[in-house]
Amino acid sequence: MTLKRQDYITWDEYFMAVAKLAAMRSKDPNTQVGSCIVSRDHKILSMGYNGFPRGCDDDEFPWDREGETPLMTKYPYVTHSELNAILNYRGGSLEGSTLYVSLFPCNECAKAIIQAGITTLVYGSDKYADTESTIASKRMLNAAGVRYYQYQETGRQITLSV
Repeated sequence: MTLKRQDYITWDEYFMAVAKLAAMRSKDPNTQVGSCIVSRDHKILSMGYNGFPRGCDDDEFPWDREGETPLMTKYPYVTHSELNAILNYRGGSLEGSTLYVSLFPCNECAKAIIQAGITTLVYGSDKYADTESTIASKRMLNAAGVRYYQYQETGRQITLSV
């Protein structure tokens, strides 16, 4: 009798890899973020990445981090990956689902995560941990009972040929 293979990837590895793959669709020259929302029974419900809203030509809007005015930067226009994943879902409720995201969510995305009923958040990087936005995000997630933890890199390389 043949035994099953033992070196398969974990659910966290799988879904974080999907989130990181989604991030590769982002055209943002500085920060590419991807998200993957998963049901309790490990089914992918939705994905998203950071970029401009549908119908907004990404050659006509700024990608700059700084500009003469805020309107000359990307910030008023870009939709974050978490919100894109929530808005992309067409199946009903996200109650009890898990969100995998490559970068810890800002306070605005935390509001959407909470309101959507997502109960677990698995994040990659927390490079903005000391910013007011992330501090506010964690405060709201804690108050709402959303469990979150940082994905622990395994060092495993996943290579795709397309």
